[in-house]
Amino acid sequence: MDSLPDAIIQYILSHLSNARDVAACNCVSKRWRESLTYLRSLYFPRNSFDSRPGSYSSDTVVWKMLSATACLEELVVYSPFTSAGLASWLSLVHSSLKDLELRMDNVMDYQACLDSPSKLDCIAAAKKLKSLKLWGVLMANPPKWDVFENLLCLEIVGARLEDPALSAALGACPNLTNLVLLGCEGVRSVSIELPYLEHCKLDFYGSGNCSLSLTCPQIELLEVQGCSWIRVRETTCLRNLSIANNAGRVYMVDFGKLSALESLSMRGVQWCWDAISKMLEWSNEVKHLYMKVEFTGDLEALLPFPEVDFVEFFNSHPKLQKFDIHGAMFAALCQKNSLKNVEPGFVIPCLEEVVVQVRSPLNAEQKMNTLESLLKYGKNLKKMVIRILQMKSSHSSTDEFFDEICRLRFMNRKIVRIE
Repeated sequence: MDSLPDAIIQYILSHLSNARDVAACNCVSKRWRESLTYLRSLYFPRNSFDSRPGSYSSDTVVWKMLSATACLEELVVYSPFTSAGLASWLSLVHSSLKDLELRMDNVMDYQACLDSPSKLDCIAAAKKLKSLKLWGVLMANPPKWDVFENLLCLEIVGARLEDPALSAALGACPNLTNLVLLGCEGVRSVSIELPYLEHCKLDFYGSGNCSLSLTCPQIELLEVQGCSWIRVRETTCLRNLSIANNAGRVYMVDFGKLSALESLSMRGVQWCWDAISKMLEWSNEVKHLYMKVEFTGDLEALLPFPEVDFVEFFNSHPKLQKFDIHGAMFAALCQKNSLKNVEPGFVIPCLEEVVVQVRSPLNAEQKMNTLESLLKYGKNLKKMVIRILQMKSSHSSTDEFFDEICRLRFMNRKIVRIE
């Protein structure tokens, strides 16, 4: 290393990021210490100061390391810090900082939210940010942010949010293209209007009864968990859509025509049948369909799916290539009259892969007819996976049904697999 030119030393050391490694290199020589001025990224792990000797506070140590840099672009801090410490750090690096990731650790500390300025308020100093990621946030009050014109990516994980505070935070980020809110509780109604947003992942923790209104004409990927009422007004670019509600019910969806949709996932314990039927109607161009909804019913009663006509379903989804079908939807396709409208020449033209989950031997004959029909009419079918889960019954019908599935696999062993 001593024989290398200064420029090469600077280039090599500029790729360090872990604070412990940087501190170690800082002690090697004056030449190395001066080369660390060109660090682009600095990362402080959770345990950075667990065994720290000396009298300096962790805020001061971070400040000293940041003060030695000239063009820091990324700062990641998982170790504990104060709002005063954060303000002092950002006063040093705000002009060059592009990516900021902080473990806030104040999700249960309401008093910290009342501090002036709060940790959230201090972030306003980094006006040139392109990416902001926050962990463990309490956002009870609107943060005092100016507009982040350059911010493209906002991620908040494990947060307690109030509706006005979230609305104000999103309003300060008008040019977002990527929004991630994961494990967020306290939200009751959220409205998102971001003209450039392309990817959006929302996971609201709690009773699963919040409402979502989204107006983003460029949206391409949308994942929503925990909403009962969902309205998305602009869908011409939407290609991947996932809707789930593990704690509550999905009562209403309003998407309009999903002409560009390629992948649709519907999951949850209970969906209103009107919401399911509308989603299937709007997504007739879909190529990958994943359905794992256990029950329907508009109120408290958990009801099975109504009968779904096999031919009508596949005629309505002519581009379907992969079909993951679980529970109630498979049972709906296996009703007595589901195959009564099969006409000569009927085919499933594009279907290549089917994944079926079977839990019960009830209606075994109809279920076998449906599986055989998928093989018969799926002219391009290359793979069928049959997953047998929790089939508990002492009746002989269970063994007979399993034998039939094994026979089906043996007769179509190049296509059918049992898991």
